[in-house]
Amino acid sequence: MREIVRILDIQSVTHDVKCFRIEKPPEYRFEPGHATDVSINKEGLEEETRPFTFTSLVSAPYLEFTIKRYEDHHGITDRIHQLERGDELIIRDSWGAIQYKSPGYFIAGGAGITPFIAILRSLYESGKTAGNQLFFSNKTAADIIYEEELVRMLGNDVHFILTREHAGHYSFGRIDESFLRKNITDFSKPFYICGPDAMVSELVNALEKTGAATDALVFEK
Repeated sequence: MREIVRILDIQSVTHDVKCFRIEKPPEYRFEPGHATDVSINKEGLEEETRPFTFTSLVSAPYLEFTIKRYEDHHGITDRIHQLERGDELIIRDSWGAIQYKSPGYFIAGGAGITPFIAILRSLYESGKTAGNQLFFSNKTAADIIYEEELVRMLGNDVHFILTREHAGHYSFGRIDESFLRKNITDFSKPFYICGPDAMVSELVNALEKTGAATDALVFEK
């Protein structure tokens, strides 16, 4: 499937993250945690695809992506950040490996929070966030995506960890094996993990050492 969709609205989320709301094609379907391959509908860019996760509710009348721009790359994400309302994107079928099973621990690094946004919004909408905890690692406080909304949805069950800045009430350090053993109380619950490849690999290895069940680790492979 290949659909051309118009950008309806663009909002700044952080200094390098924007939220793009786009047209929702009739009968288009996705599950919370799913992504699609996106390209820009301009000459020479139609087949330059990148995967982006939907952050909107399934029931919303629009689709939404929350996209981070990387200053050291001058690729598709940089070009998308230069787009304006009325410009067009091309989307394909939805797909994804992050799927909610039952209450557990969400661990995200930076833009790795995006697959969890639609999941948490869906749980919040249906009053089912209880029993879930989120550990969200970022370089600085200014990098935290949707901080206020995450606090509203999860309350004391969201934990923000900074790796390059000591600030306010935020924790400082890395989410590693030592951190997990100190902060996780039930390793039999599902773990939902998304972030840079090195972080995900390290956490999966660390969780296996703690005795977490391999089939309880949910991450994009």
